[in-house]
Amino acid sequence: MTEEETRTDNIHDLPEAVVSRRRHQISIVWIVPLVALLIGAWLVYKTISEKGPTITISFESAEGLEAGKTKIKYKDVELGQVTEIHLTPDLSRVLVTAELVKAAEDFLSANTRFWVVRARVAAGQVSGLGTIFSGAYIGLDPGKPGMPATQFVGLETPPVVTTDLPGRHFRLHASRLGSLDIGAPVYYRQIKVGQVVSYKLEEDGEAVTIRVFINDPIDKLVFKNTRFWNASGLDIAIDASGIRVNTESLVTIMVGGIAFDTPDNLEPGGPADDGETFKLYASRERIFDKTYTEKTRWILQFKGSVRGLTVGSPVEFRGIRIGQVLDINMEYNVEKQEFHIPVLIEIEPERIKIIGEDDVTDHHRQNEYLVSQGLRAQLKTGSLLTGQLYVEFDFHPEAEPAEITWMGRYPQMPTVPTPMEEITTSLTQILRKLEKLPIEQIGDDLRDTVQGAKRLVNSAELQNAIAALDQTLTQAQGFATSLNEVVTPELKSAVANLNTTLDHTRKLARNLDGTVVPELTATLKRAQSTLNAIKGSISKDSALYYELMQVLKELTGAARSIRVMADYLERHPDALIYGKGKRR
Repeated sequence: MTEEETRTDNIHDLPEAVVSRRRHQISIVWIVPLVALLIGAWLVYKTISEKGPTITISFESAEGLEAGKTKIKYKDVELGQVTEIHLTPDLSRVLVTAELVKAAEDFLSANTRFWVVRARVAAGQVSGLGTIFSGAYIGLDPGKPGMPATQFVGLETPPVVTTDLPGRHFRLHASRLGSLDIGAPVYYRQIKVGQVVSYKLEEDGEAVTIRVFINDPIDKLVFKNTRFWNASGLDIAIDASGIRVNTESLVTIMVGGIAFDTPDNLEPGGPADDGETFKLYASRERIFDKTYTEKTRWILQFKGSVRGLTVGSPVEFRGIRIGQVLDINMEYNVEKQEFHIPVLIEIEPERIKIIGEDDVTDHHRQNEYLVSQGLRAQLKTGSLLTGQLYVEFDFHPEAEPAEITWMGRYPQMPTVPTPMEEITTSLTQILRKLEKLPIEQIGDDLRDTVQGAKRLVNSAELQNAIAALDQTLTQAQGFATSLNEVVTPELKSAVANLNTTLDHTRKLARNLDGTVVPELTATLKRAQSTLNAIKGSISKDSALYYELMQVLKELTGAARSIRVMADYLERHPDALIYGKGKRR
């Protein structure tokens, strides 16, 4: 057999394979990858479902921030982490990208605030000291619920009050901020009860609005009529009780502060609402000032110096404040070639309470009547120490007649010079009159008169006349003495002898017959009357005696006066021109 046939026979002798159909089964080897796939899918789902929102925060600087390290915290609880930090296209700010936890999505809104917490010293407070060792982190305040947001503008300074702090906000309206700053304390009866939260300038630029936060439960003590005042620095007052220095605390001296209270003379008026606006007064004394809506403006023209008068200086009427100075300018009148200083003032007419019926409804007529009665404005010194001036309204009946000038933007009220200006004007007028006097001629005349007086006083004729007069007075005194000592006693003795003779005559008449007695009796009666008259004339109580004594006294006084005058003129001959006691 050939080789091929032999090979074919061998193939046929081989056993035939039996083909049977079996069901396909998954190998156990595939279970492991499948489980791994399921676990991976679950992890992916869990990661995606638990992943929080990704936000972007804009800051001016990335100081203290690091990608992958800086945390985002709320009440020291970690809520996220900074993942990326890069600059804006215009290089003006820094964009910080951070991933938050899923739980942060519920309170994340447009009202949420972010800021960098680092060590700070501001408004008398030290905060963030823990970041010195742990590093800075981003703080979060949820704020009030609002629209969802993922892009935020971070605060450059931490907020003073967070949402979780109980209390209420109030707004204060002030003309200027003063030394107040964010974080400045708010006091109630010298106890710190709140802080300044923020401030902003009004759109018209005329005032400042300050937001303050009062902690609970003191915020319940803020009423409709509560008064807020600036408690910054030292409050120094000088009154009848002496000098008083008040301050809320040492902090208010350094960084300023605000205080509030409800004055005892006001009703509380009910609790204030959250966000209500109050006026911020300059000091505690000013909270008692009443608010007036009606105000009128006047122009006052002054010619003298207004040094010491400033904007805000008071305008008073007999010591009661009725307004203030608003503006001070200077004008030059070309026609009159003189300067004027117009002062704009503001008066609050409601400060003047009208008692009784007001028949005059026209205020123009009222003011004109007051001016006709002497109402004028005058500058006066308010303090001798500072030299500050104020405007005083009062009646000056002696002032020259004047009227109100109603032309122009503001009416012009008549004024009178200050007391010093009046004195200066009077002295100037006196000096001008003195300049017109012929002083040299008067001096020459006075010199001639004095020389003539000296010659008269020193002349021998005057000295002889005085000596003769003195001798005459001496003789008159001797005559009076002799009359008093010699003549009067002799006259009295003669009268006594005559009385004795009459008595003897009467006795003799009784012994005579009836024909001679009547005639002798009549003669004796006439003699008796004559003696009585003589006795009455020479007695000390008689008019003749009294007049004689007066003449003697006057002669004695005249002699003494002439002697004194002669001595004085001898020592002061110019007294004849200027008078006694006056000198050139």
